[in-house]
Amino acid sequence: MPVYGQILGIEGTAWNLSAAVFDTDCIALYSKPYRPPAGGIHPREAAQHHASEMRSVIARVIEGRPEIGGVAFSQGPGLGPCLRTVATAARSLAIGLGVPVVGVNHCVAHVEIGRWATGCQDPVVLYASGANTQVIGFLNRRYRVFGETLDIGLGNALDKFARSRGLPHPGGPIIETLAKDGEYIDLPYTVKGMDLAFSGLVSAARESKAPIEDICYSLQETSFAMCVEVAERALAHAGKEEVMLVGGVGANRRLQEMMRSMCEERGAGFFVPGMKYLGDNGAMIAYTGKIMLESGYSQPLDAIQVNPSYRADQVEVTWRDDTPATARNPVTLDDMTEARGAEAVVTLREDDVVKQRVKKGYRQPGLDRRLIAERTRAEARLITVSRKAGVPTPVIRDVTQDTIVMERVRGVLLREVLDAGTLAKTGQTVGKLHSAGIVHGDLTTGNIIFRDGSCVLIDFGLAQFSQELEARGVDIHVLFQTLEGITDEYPGLIEAFCAGYEETFAGAHEVLLREQEIEKRGRYL
Repeated sequence: MPVYGQILGIEGTAWNLSAAVFDTDCIALYSKPYRPPAGGIHPREAAQHHASEMRSVIARVIEGRPEIGGVAFSQGPGLGPCLRTVATAARSLAIGLGVPVVGVNHCVAHVEIGRWATGCQDPVVLYASGANTQVIGFLNRRYRVFGETLDIGLGNALDKFARSRGLPHPGGPIIETLAKDGEYIDLPYTVKGMDLAFSGLVSAARESKAPIEDICYSLQETSFAMCVEVAERALAHAGKEEVMLVGGVGANRRLQEMMRSMCEERGAGFFVPGMKYLGDNGAMIAYTGKIMLESGYSQPLDAIQVNPSYRADQVEVTWRDDTPATARNPVTLDDMTEARGAEAVVTLREDDVVKQRVKKGYRQPGLDRRLIAERTRAEARLITVSRKAGVPTPVIRDVTQDTIVMERVRGVLLREVLDAGTLAKTGQTVGKLHSAGIVHGDLTTGNIIFRDGSCVLIDFGLAQFSQELEARGVDIHVLFQTLEGITDEYPGLIEAFCAGYEETFAGAHEVLLREQEIEKRGRYL
């Protein structure tokens, strides 16, 4: 493999203009952030700031270093005007120096600098920044998005609340300080399978008449618990043993504490890079550009275009030599006696199953009690209603505040028997569920069992009554994301699911169109 020596990296996706030089270590790093006089980030003003400061920022890191072997820049996702400013500077420098240039995915760069800085190998990553909130994991040459925000990023959500109360940008650190003196109040908690949403939470926080310290405390506790829950669900689903926190919001000590608590409860390693690598920085672009170039990754100069909606799962990872995942032998549930999911311990007895929701040490106790009680009651009711509507589900035998006793369903999980036939039957079953006015809320391949050729839905902990197109679209989106996260064969499997879904649900076409819209939504600006 070629060795490029010192690589210059330029980061400028949003508010922070930063440059760095990376060789075997980060040998120079300098940042000049844009500070809006009021309100949030103004894209054109930020781009003008970057253009005016570009020469001095780059000069600070390359002065006295004539052996620059390549230039890397943040290609996206981000604010279009800012991205174009940085790309123009990078191309000009590469031409002037006679060296290659490479565009770097901003999200992937956060992951790679985090892996380098912490030494972790194959983590589930919670990436929480201003515009981005995603749970990411590596599989078969790509970083797969296990779950993400369906509306705004966590950092932007905090900033939006801060602006409503006249607090300066960025609002996250100020909210963290005010939260230290607050007490818990109920706020909306919105987790949809592997995805989450913050808009309702922010609206409720803005309208609340409680003391601002209480609102800040509860806003943090609620939004962070949502993120940690999704990360825990991905950890349980993917079978990984490491969790890493990256992105600017990752600097919040309470979020770090909650992530660490979850990992300790599950016996997983927890990693978080140092402060200079958490937020947007040139070092992450320089390092990722270096490993890309040295892996043989190349792009013609005239083909490199900025991409404001550039997703991590669009990047072919050429620099990791991990052995691609191979098919596993089918695992039957018949011999299992206990299983632990993201939120409950399931004890499997001869004829029945006892599902007990467990307390989460990372969640505020009042929020934890509320979620356990609400989800237990709702799950029992929705399983019963679904069964009456002709959807195969376990028979409910007893319910308490935190425990459901139900029929034991013997069979094999969908994730172990992925093929066109099983996905078509899954689509038929989900179609019946949606016809009954119910969305499952957690349609992952670990919550669907095949028994004697029949598709049985389990784990209705996030289910709800809804006939809204959006809710049904999100339901399907969760399953499609899960398939993309575990197999490269997902296009054919999704096609088979859609065919089955359309057989049993009259409104299938509109829902599938909405799912495509959800997938294509710009969640970065």
